[in-house]
Amino acid sequence: MALGPRLDLRQSQSLVMTPQLQQAIRLLAASNLEIETFIAEALETNPLLEAGDVRQVAAAPTGDAPELPPEAPTADELMMRGRGEADAPLDLGGAALDRDVDTGDGARSLRDAEWGTSSGGAGGGDEDFSDFSERQAAEVTLREHLEAQVGALARSAEENFAAHHIIGLLDDAGYLPFPLDEIAADLGIDEPAAEAALMLVQSLDPVGVGARDLAECIAIQAREADRYDPCMAALIANLELLARGEVERLKRLCRVDDEDFADMLRELRSYDPKPGLTFAPAAASAVVPDILVTDNGKGGWDIALNEETLPRLVVNRSYATEIAVGGASDPAANAWLKEKLADAHWLIRALDQRQRTILKTAAEIVRQQDGFFRRGVSDLRPLTLREVAEKVDLHESTISRVTSNKYLACPRGTFELKFFFTSGVGRTGEGTDGEGASSAAIKARIKALIDAEDVKSILSDQTLAEMLQNEGFDLARRTVAKYREAIGLGSSAERRRAKKLAGLT
Repeated sequence: MALGPRLDLRQSQSLVMTPQLQQAIRLLAASNLEIETFIAEALETNPLLEAGDVRQVAAAPTGDAPELPPEAPTADELMMRGRGEADAPLDLGGAALDRDVDTGDGARSLRDAEWGTSSGGAGGGDEDFSDFSERQAAEVTLREHLEAQVGALARSAEENFAAHHIIGLLDDAGYLPFPLDEIAADLGIDEPAAEAALMLVQSLDPVGVGARDLAECIAIQAREADRYDPCMAALIANLELLARGEVERLKRLCRVDDEDFADMLRELRSYDPKPGLTFAPAAASAVVPDILVTDNGKGGWDIALNEETLPRLVVNRSYATEIAVGGASDPAANAWLKEKLADAHWLIRALDQRQRTILKTAAEIVRQQDGFFRRGVSDLRPLTLREVAEKVDLHESTISRVTSNKYLACPRGTFELKFFFTSGVGRTGEGTDGEGASSAAIKARIKALIDAEDVKSILSDQTLAEMLQNEGFDLARRTVAKYREAIGLGSSAERRRAKKLAGLT
């Protein structure tokens, strides 16, 4: 058989993260103030956009538009062309970003709404959008920093897509809080492919991101520093012994003497346990709530987006029509008009979709945490992202993005949406319905007990545990100690010394 060159046509499928999809992900995770900055830039770069009421976009235009020449498409025709597959769902990581039901008032507020879902799309063509990170007032975020590195290192489109998905799931400290098998199932790829994408993320700067726990984070940094020998591996694998101060046992496990162990500890302390926080905002700014919750006086809650920081956009149809008429015989002008209309239409739909998703998620959080809004932190119940995701029929990673950098203002104060997601412990007794208690509620109760203690009767962790058990909280002494330390309260001996000193002054 003779060998020779030939041309073959082949079809293949691959996962591709389009510029619109990347932009929509960033818009969903951004706060209203960041969106306001983004919109200000969009108004400057797209003359067909103008500030106004977004609900006017969906309404039929009033008045008669000028008759255009047959060879020039009308503004509405160009708008329809720019939509593309308008009903295609926007996939933001394993699941489509479903649009919320229309509440009848532009998705601005919810009042005892009944939920349903319908898909909504990003629309628009494949025109390249400028990076949202360039338009943010804040510094480059961890997500943007990592995504900028992935493209040059990914070996395939599938690995590139999976790596971007994993980056979107990382928490503020740079850790991956979701099991790898679930991520693989969400993306429709096998686990080795998801593992390869995770390895790619873990190779990025800052070193240590993508770890699933503290030991893995430290191990990644030790490998990067070429210090991950068997002795260091044994130390990293037994960090809980180090936390308990069991030095002699650790030296035996690591098979090192005092000098080598001291050197290993110095090396360990040089590593960053939370590498993602390097990209946290350098200075705290005034918190402006994105969501407003008020008592409607009828036993329910009114939930609305903060109009003060919520930009609204419409398409300037009259200007689009004038351009279409003036450039009827100019193909370049028609192409430019089509591009700008598509960009404007996509942005309006993306912002509307973002607002509906935020309202949908916030409404479910308020429903789940009704006790907190009525009675305070003592009635804050355990809640996970998965529970809310299942209730609102969205993907867990989408809920994670929605609750990032968003604040809710209610009669009890202003809280980050992440505040309402807490772990819990078992609770027994009448009136509990078998439901656990939020860790935040337990911390508040521990603080109240300690604040009320007398200098002559300081409560030990064991005593606190027994008191909480009598109240129905299923807590061990070490768990009480962990919560006590988490809220910055010292041990019984430290508190006794502090109160004695306070009594002398």
